[in-house]
Amino acid sequence: MNSTVKVSALAEREGLAPSDASPALRFFYRTALGRLLLKPLTARGLSVACGKFLDSALSKPLIRGFVRKNSIDLSEYESDGFRCFNDCFSRKIREGLRPVNPDPQALISPCDGLLSAYRLTEDTVLPVKQSAYRLSELVENEEIARRYKNGVCLVFRLCVTHYHRYCYPCNGEKTENVFLKGKLHTVRPIALEALPVFVRNCREYTVLQSEEFGQLLQMEVGALLVGKISNYHGAGRITRGAEKGKFLYGGSTVILLLERDAVALPSRIFENTENGLETPIHMGETLGYSNR
Repeated sequence: MNSTVKVSALAEREGLAPSDASPALRFFYRTALGRLLLKPLTARGLSVACGKFLDSALSKPLIRGFVRKNSIDLSEYESDGFRCFNDCFSRKIREGLRPVNPDPQALISPCDGLLSAYRLTEDTVLPVKQSAYRLSELVENEEIARRYKNGVCLVFRLCVTHYHRYCYPCNGEKTENVFLKGKLHTVRPIALEALPVFVRNCREYTVLQSEEFGQLLQMEVGALLVGKISNYHGAGRITRGAEKGKFLYGGSTVILLLERDAVALPSRIFENTENGLETPIHMGETLGYSNR
């Protein structure tokens, strides 16, 4: 894995994390008036409306400024003929630039992002910033939550500069997608410190059954101004590394739940998380190996 990132001014200057201390975000998440005004801004309707605009040809003039501001090298992507802003934002990377470890015993990262890892205690993830939450609240299903008791939760936070397509981390079978309606808060650390964002935001998950890793749960979490979580497939056979779906505009999150002792993961990623560090990772990169 790559070197770790601390969510700090240094990381922001290097483009590894967005600024979470902007005056606007401090106002909305750290003052009583701001939290009151935040309610309509995080309603799903506003984000859906923004998503429709970003899906239209009217948004095309935004592309040049977005690419320049975020120093995006479009030569790495299939970038011909963007019809709208979201075509650019969810652009597909060129073949071969996200190689997958061919060993089926290797669990791969489902996406690009900044990785945090948490060992689960009973039904609770402790802590995701200051926002502890229960697994049963995350998936809104007590039976599924019990499956991951004393397992592991991997959280991949995507910034606007990251590749916003994601893949399957293993071979196996998947269930139908389950969509949980909610708000759309930002997933930046300032919001995670103030609210249990992952159990309030719109999210969609599926259960993956794998010979190598047992039963995994993969969840995509929407965020402020994300118009859509777009998953391509219903229940059926899956192949590790195959594209599962994509996010449209906004910072977003992918969560993986692993059963107890299913995967041998490097202790370093847990230590990094305990020390307030996030570990940059690319889609297809090895997370750990099967214990089965």
